[in-house]
Amino acid sequence: MPRSRGTWQSAPLPTWELTFYLAITVGCHFYSFHEVYRVSRNYEEDLDAEFGFENGFFIWGFKKDPTDFEWSFWTEWVKNLLMWTLLGHVIISQMTSAFLPKFRLWLLMIYGMLACFFTVGCKGLLVIMLHLFISYAVAMLQVPILSWLCSILLLYSLQMDSLGKIQKRWYETENEYFLLLFCLALCNLRYTSFSLEYCWYRDSPQRCYVSFCWLLAYVFYYPVFHNGPIICYDDFNNQMCKAETFVPKTNLLCLLLSGMRIFFWWWLTESMLQLMYIHAIQQQETILESASYWTLGGLGFAHALFFYLKYLLLYSIPSVIMCLDGIEPPKLPRCTSSLYSFTATWREFDVGLHRWLLRYIYIPLGGSRHGVLRIMFSSAMAFGFVCYWHGGHNFMLKWAALNWTGVMVENILKMVCSTSPTQEIIERCLSAKMQRRAHAALASVATTLLILSNLVFLCGDQVGKIYWNRTFVQGRIGVARSQQMYGASNLETVHQVDLGSQEVNDRLAMDTYSSSGIFLLLCPSRN
Repeated sequence: MPRSRGTWQSAPLPTWELTFYLAITVGCHFYSFHEVYRVSRNYEEDLDAEFGFENGFFIWGFKKDPTDFEWSFWTEWVKNLLMWTLLGHVIISQMTSAFLPKFRLWLLMIYGMLACFFTVGCKGLLVIMLHLFISYAVAMLQVPILSWLCSILLLYSLQMDSLGKIQKRWYETENEYFLLLFCLALCNLRYTSFSLEYCWYRDSPQRCYVSFCWLLAYVFYYPVFHNGPIICYDDFNNQMCKAETFVPKTNLLCLLLSGMRIFFWWWLTESMLQLMYIHAIQQQETILESASYWTLGGLGFAHALFFYLKYLLLYSIPSVIMCLDGIEPPKLPRCTSSLYSFTATWREFDVGLHRWLLRYIYIPLGGSRHGVLRIMFSSAMAFGFVCYWHGGHNFMLKWAALNWTGVMVENILKMVCSTSPTQEIIERCLSAKMQRRAHAALASVATTLLILSNLVFLCGDQVGKIYWNRTFVQGRIGVARSQQMYGASNLETVHQVDLGSQEVNDRLAMDTYSSSGIFLLLCPSRN
């Protein structure tokens, strides 16, 4: 009798085995991070001279790496202005909930427009309003393809150098211009969502909720205005309508715990910038070329963890405010240490963006309802849009192609393994425990490629090439690992492929990439 589909996932492994996997995971992480810390200290003076490090806080006493543009950009804006404008939204929201609940939505809309005026200026606000007017006018034609064409053309206008030069002259600093650019990119997703919903509500009783005033209320909902998370218009509309008849109560204990978590994540992120100069090192090819494999593995994994912590913070603050407003925010990003597939990463890292892509691109183009070819086409269009929305640069195209390939391979393998003949072969050859181990081994390969593809996204294709060459070309990692399986007695054989004994040992560092495969063994039910 064939086993149920989830038998292998619940198959218990021996306690000693799970303990061994956990010890290996924690040990590899700490040792590789220690190597990154050591390299950071060795090159601190040289990196400081080139990039101009900042003074860190007194807890560690080290200098701070300021070369991650996104983190430096948003921390400066939050400290100088956005913290106060967000606080103003909370005050207005709570006061209107208590005294003017029927007018709350429109007062929040007015406040959002005023906050936008104070952050991006009068001309920036006029540009945003122009985009909204154009998008709404096209949406009134109720032709989805025209709304898509309009949104893509408006998105293209953000990449036009001639317009960029004009807009830069409106501001004293580049950071003010970049804030407008980020706001326009986020607004593009929102008015695209609204326009498509407008087309779909043609004969729906909800038609009254797709007026221009609702578009303004949606786009200028301030907690998510500058950086997200993304919330689709139908979710926003439904939850705002419920909030009109229900005044949410503030749970001070939950609010205090959320504040403590945010502070801890901020402290951890800032500590990473002072203990490990990962962003400055990534710009030094000579260091990457000469670093040990332990250091290289630690750098790659530290980049993924820092990206997670950064967006955990950027999304946590708006999410707390949304909860105060009675709106359920998208789930916060899932830790990269527990992600072991391309599909899970896209589904659970940025949940709001994933739902947006599903609702407005993947499902309308056919999705999974019309065979493999339609899945491939729908997914390719979704990844293509993400690439274009991020600027359409050459390294973005490579990153999108790598992720699309990873998702397609995983889906095809899943389809093949779900067929009855394949399941019978697997169940005949492997026990439930061995199926779990095999799944973890395959997941470790996916995790390695996933981190490499994300390094292309975070650091550029040149850094991605260095990691690829050192991991798979120079290192001959597959040969080294196959020899390691035979134990120390076979190390002399490894020497025959021009690998020194110390270098063979360093290859173990690349197992840091595969830690999510071990996580799958420890917690198989997460995915």
